[in-house]
Amino acid sequence: MPNEMNTVNPDLIQEARRQAEICNACRYCEGYCSVFPSLNAERAFGAGDITQLANLCHNCRGCYYACQYTAPHEFDLNLPKALAEVRRDSWEAFAWPQPFARRFHTQGGAIALALVIGFALVFWAIKALGSAGGEGVYAVLSHNAMVAIFVPAFLLPLVSLAVSLRRYWASVGGKMLTFGDVRMAFTRAAKMQDLAAGHGDGCNFEDEDRFSHARRHVHHAVMYGFLLCFAATSAGTMMHFLLNMPAPYPLFSLPKLLGVSGGVLLTLGCIAMVVLKLKSDRELGDVQAWGGEIGFIALLGFTGFSGLALYCAGGTALMPALLAIHLGAVLSFFLLTPFTKMAHGFYRLAALLRDAQRKRGM
Repeated sequence: MPNEMNTVNPDLIQEARRQAEICNACRYCEGYCSVFPSLNAERAFGAGDITQLANLCHNCRGCYYACQYTAPHEFDLNLPKALAEVRRDSWEAFAWPQPFARRFHTQGGAIALALVIGFALVFWAIKALGSAGGEGVYAVLSHNAMVAIFVPAFLLPLVSLAVSLRRYWASVGGKMLTFGDVRMAFTRAAKMQDLAAGHGDGCNFEDEDRFSHARRHVHHAVMYGFLLCFAATSAGTMMHFLLNMPAPYPLFSLPKLLGVSGGVLLTLGCIAMVVLKLKSDRELGDVQAWGGEIGFIALLGFTGFSGLALYCAGGTALMPALLAIHLGAVLSFFLLTPFTKMAHGFYRLAALLRDAQRKRGM
């Protein structure tokens, strides 16, 4: 039984529990996605059970459009919305430090403010620290200065996420993981399997009458674009420290090939993601978090786009300003990762790991 010491809003938990109990009695949507096999495996739902179901849900909305008990029926079911609200509130409840999460999950303006602060810090660093000599971007800001700024900005969010996920794992009754659990969860995440829905035809996210894999493909573009950009940075770091090969690197080098392809995927994926969200029905998700989600997707896409612009402007008079803009966006992204929609990737993976344990009877 999951740990009931759960700080998610009890009113949200109660409403989601009411709807889950009706769904469990009906079972019409039993094969729709990962939520329903997990839901149907329970007779009663504690707070941890509801939190786990909420983080398994990918908000594909197929269950809503198939349901006979939505409004104006007296049951007034809207399970995608109920789970979306619990999901966002769980991220806020488990986040550390918590006050930041309560602000950034729901307010796009706060994300913009953080971006401005990030830009200001990088501009200040360029002016105050400058460079002791170097080529390319290092002629503007030294490598050591970049390391001093971005290593803490990368590590601190990882610590924050580790604390948050530990709280989530305890809440949902997570056990010791096996290799099989990890393999199953990562395979499902890599394929975005749940966005194909149980029937494999895709989801109804942007149009109730049309099944589509568009959202799945867009998520693939964003996820793999981000991973390619991260791989490019990692490759450049290893080449710098292990092979004594500092930047700048030519186009047909590993950092550039990974970075350019990742930047294109990330930029186009985020644009498409915003388009899909604008076409979708807000009332089937967490309305309160809509602005924050759009703001974060815009930040993530801008991070990829500014990196491409910086590459194209290398060696021109625009390079110093574009460097500050790009580094400011990256700095803002890192610092906001535990407190914005980016956290959902980590929580969903944790939910898939817990679901893998459920499937083997734990």
